[in-house]
Amino acid sequence: MRRMLRRGPGLVAGLDRTLLKAVSTLPGGNHDVLFRRLSAAGNHGKLWFAVAGGLALLPGKPRRAALHGVIAQGVASAVTNLVFKTLLPRTRPLPEHLPVFRFVHPQPTSSSMPSGHSASAAAFAVGAGLVQPAIGAAVAPLAAGVAYSRVHTGAHWPSDVLFGSAIGVGAAMITRKWWPVRPPFPAVSRTPAQAAKLPGGEGLSIAVNTLGGSYAPETIKALQDVFPLAHVHEISEPGDVAAEIKAVAARPGVTGLGVWGGDGTVGTAAAVAVELSLPLLGLPGGTLNHFARDAGISSLEDAVKAASTGSVARADVGHVLVERGLAGSPEKLERIMLNTASIGLYPNLVRRREQLQPALGRPLAGVAAMFRTFAAGTPTTMIVDGVRHKLWILYVGRGRYFPRDHAPLVRPVMDDGVLDLRMITADESFARLRLLWSVLTGTVATSRITHLSESTKVTVEAAGSPMALAVDGEAMTGVRRVEFSVLRGALTYYSPQPE
Repeated sequence: MRRMLRRGPGLVAGLDRTLLKAVSTLPGGNHDVLFRRLSAAGNHGKLWFAVAGGLALLPGKPRRAALHGVIAQGVASAVTNLVFKTLLPRTRPLPEHLPVFRFVHPQPTSSSMPSGHSASAAAFAVGAGLVQPAIGAAVAPLAAGVAYSRVHTGAHWPSDVLFGSAIGVGAAMITRKWWPVRPPFPAVSRTPAQAAKLPGGEGLSIAVNTLGGSYAPETIKALQDVFPLAHVHEISEPGDVAAEIKAVAARPGVTGLGVWGGDGTVGTAAAVAVELSLPLLGLPGGTLNHFARDAGISSLEDAVKAASTGSVARADVGHVLVERGLAGSPEKLERIMLNTASIGLYPNLVRRREQLQPALGRPLAGVAAMFRTFAAGTPTTMIVDGVRHKLWILYVGRGRYFPRDHAPLVRPVMDDGVLDLRMITADESFARLRLLWSVLTGTVATSRITHLSESTKVTVEAAGSPMALAVDGEAMTGVRRVEFSVLRGALTYYSPQPE
């Protein structure tokens, strides 16, 4: 092929000259200016970075489409310029092949085969279109215009453009495997239980933590408006939150415990509810509202509906046994885990993702947060169920979370009886490089560094220095050993029936 391209005339060379001659006979006009500008806009991928920047302003799929398009373009450009232009040197068209007013000046000095502009254009259009077909269809004419402009201005032979476009399509298809379409989450499932109806909040006692979550001065009035018969207690001083919630729950005539606050407050209330055998009404008063969201309560209207109709369900909770302090005489603590626990860099990852999400959207924020967290972080050595690991992250969820990757979001079933264990290890060689590459390519879930499993009991021990443990957002330091287990169906909670 190299000889045919360099020395022709061969079939390809002859066809190229025929097609270029047909282009040269086209009359001049404004379209010459258009194609010259399109060709220049494609230099160094400037046009596609601009399109990606515009798409990045739109949340959801447009941002994912922009990201995939840029990644595919980068791969196509690298393969074209670093590989094929070296392997297939070819002279570009000469001035006599086209009218002088149309011929690009100065002409590129690199090999004509293949067209880098065409490769980038096809890669971006197809890459974005695989994520969102409508965007691909909208960008396709622009990509085709850039590709044709390289022939129209004499920068490339037609076969250069075809070969470059094929490279671009291939790059888009290969990198699509790096960003697989997430399978749909399982349907929400609830196990019905029995509890008192609370019309107007009668029999409901609500603890409101004013020190965290999304508390605002109008919170109390909003709760009193929708639950006029409920007792509402404000926790306004730092201290023993658990004792205050327990006092609220132990009032005479209380048949339901409500809680407004962050994940830690809701977890504390869940422990009290389990101890006193009271149904829990988790209100959307936290920053992220993990439990309320999983319970189907995204607003006060949802809470009122569930409480007034007595719509309740069963949930498992996690039991956490912690040993901390001196190795010879450790302090032992017990906690109820309502949602998740983590050791390592996961809290930093979540914090950064939340900070970046309003500006970038969840997918891009997750990638940026992973890079920032793991570029400077160091792994922790610990023993998990008797096996020593160097870990970036150890994550334990009470119940199966989805998606099944490094960024779990939702829990459709609250009483599946398992602990969701996820480890991102640094045991492998080139651990940091492997991790950053898997983040860039979206393959963390399938990488060798990621280990997903389920269990009913997990034991973690510090292999050296004590660990920092976060349970439902509440941090504990100096931890030497922690044991997680499942208490089946221990919690009754108010939840609207899934539609």
